Parts: sequence; structure tokens; C-alpha cells
Amino acid sequence: MEGSKMSQDELVEKLKQQVALENIELLLTKMSRLCFNKCVTKPGGSLDSTEQKCVSMCMDRYLETVTLVSKSFGERLMAEAQNMN
Repeated sequence: MEGSKMSQDELVEKLKQQVALENIELLLTKMSRLCFNKCVTKPGGSLDSTEQKCVSMCMDRYLETVTLVSKSFGERLMAEAQNMN
């Protein structure tokens, strides 16, 4: 019985890892699309220095925003859970 419990725990952990990986891929895809559309006005073979700087700053702001929203959401969930007790 103990062995099957371990297998279930391992499966759950693998599923959590897969979901986390898919969320990261989705985040990167959204961020790349958003920043490319915002910063690259004349697509070509390479980015000029202005476009490179814009993309870099856009990605930084996007990640800061996602982090802030995630933190705020987590805090709200914890506060609501404490209010239920």
C-alpha cells in the first residue's frame, strides 16, 4: 500500500511540474508577443539598439507586473482562508 501512495505522490508532483512549465511557456509567449508588437516597428533581420532596449525594458516591466499580481493574489487567498477559520 505504501508503494502505491508514493507513486501517487510522484505523479502529483510530476503533474505540478508540468503545469508550472506550461505556465512559464505561456508567460514567455505572451510577453514576447506583447513586447515585439510594442517595440519592433520595422521588422527586419535584426533589432536596432532602440528596439533592443525597448524589448528589454518591456520584458522587465511585464515580469515585475506578473510578480506583483501573483504576490497580491496569493496574499488575498491567504487572507480569505484565514477569514474562513
